[in-house]
Amino acid sequence: MSGGEVAGILVAVFWAILVSFLAVALARLAQTLRATTKLVADVTEQTVPLLADASAAVRSAQTQIERVDAIAADVQEVTSNASALSSTVASTFGGPLVKVAAFGYGVRRAMGGRREDEPAKPTRRTVIVGRTVPSARRGKRKKD
Repeated sequence: MSGGEVAGILVAVFWAILVSFLAVALARLAQTLRATTKLVADVTEQTVPLLADASAAVRSAQTQIERVDAIAADVQEVTSNASALSSTVASTFGGPLVKVAAFGYGVRRAMGGRREDEPAKPTRRTVIVGRTVPSARRGKRKKD
């Protein structure tokens, strides 16, 4: 055997080892790709029903929002009607009721403190050094 033949055998062995490593790597890559394909298929099978459920939930939420919007519009209309009614009642009955109450107060004030057989008592007060003294006490001071 010559040196060229030994070198050729070494190169052939090297290429055989290299091809074996590449074959093992390609086999593992194929397994990984198969597992990834299966995983994507499983995820797709589970995602499609979830997306359908999410779509149904969004449609239901939209329906509920439309109902709430209608209710809010009705509440706003009722509020404006109540405000108009309140202002109408206040303008219609407010002035006369205030007048009646003032008249009643005036009548009570005029009739309340006096009777025909009793004279009206004066409620005079005297101020002494920054204090208010009732008139009965003032009379006692004058007698002393």
